[in-house]
Amino acid sequence: MSDDTGSKNEHLPALTQQVGDLVLAGSLDHAEEVFSKAADEHGDYAVAQVLSDLPPQVTALHLAGFDGGKTSLATMLVPPKAWADSLAYIAATWPDNLIEDDPERIAENLFNHVHGVVYAQDDEERRNELLEAASATDHGATIFAIMWSLAPREILEVAGEILSKGRYVSGQTSADSDIVPLAVDLAKASEDGWERSLLELFPEFRHSAEMAEIELPDDPDEESEFMQRSTRDLLLRLRKQVPSVRSMPRRSPRRSLGSDIFS
Repeated sequence: MSDDTGSKNEHLPALTQQVGDLVLAGSLDHAEEVFSKAADEHGDYAVAQVLSDLPPQVTALHLAGFDGGKTSLATMLVPPKAWADSLAYIAATWPDNLIEDDPERIAENLFNHVHGVVYAQDDEERRNELLEAASATDHGATIFAIMWSLAPREILEVAGEILSKGRYVSGQTSADSDIVPLAVDLAKASEDGWERSLLELFPEFRHSAEMAEIELPDDPDEESEFMQRSTRDLLLRLRKQVPSVRSMPRRSPRRSLGSDIFS
């Protein structure tokens, strides 16, 4: 067994270099072909290990090319920490003019990306690990807040339901939204991650319990008495959180919030 593992490991540096070069050259389909061949010859382990060894900014470039796609091996096999690290760089892949001209479009593409990775496999344990890792950083909290900003009323309804029903939350809201099931799954996977994302969207509050009585105006263009960051503001906020390639993203010493909402 050890000889077989050693044989696999011998190929990994070359595979990592090859995939990285292809991604940086814009040849994402060819990079996927390399992953497919590696999986056939060495198993899924090789793909996951290469994705762990790639610089996170390269992984971000690769995964951004398969937003919402279920056929990408990288989407299906990226380790939770490697994906969470790569998310720190995803804002660097957006055209500057789109943030100003069509922020909702970027937010929807971001949702497709997150949804595509989180639900690529029907594996609850992996899903929880992905959500926990992705939401455990400042940039991760901002990413979830960007998605929540597309449906703030529904997110507030879900927040209230989680507070009142805990683990028995149904996720039913007054309007259908694909974002709600993701929000419920995040809250179940990581209480801290859920709270952090809510407070990114509604920064005046110290705890989600304070949001229970919030009523947003029916007209989305009407100004609310409660501070809510707009999709555009959150996108710009994420842009500022993109780290230098000379420094790896790390969790800030931000305090943990709340108590176990699903106890």
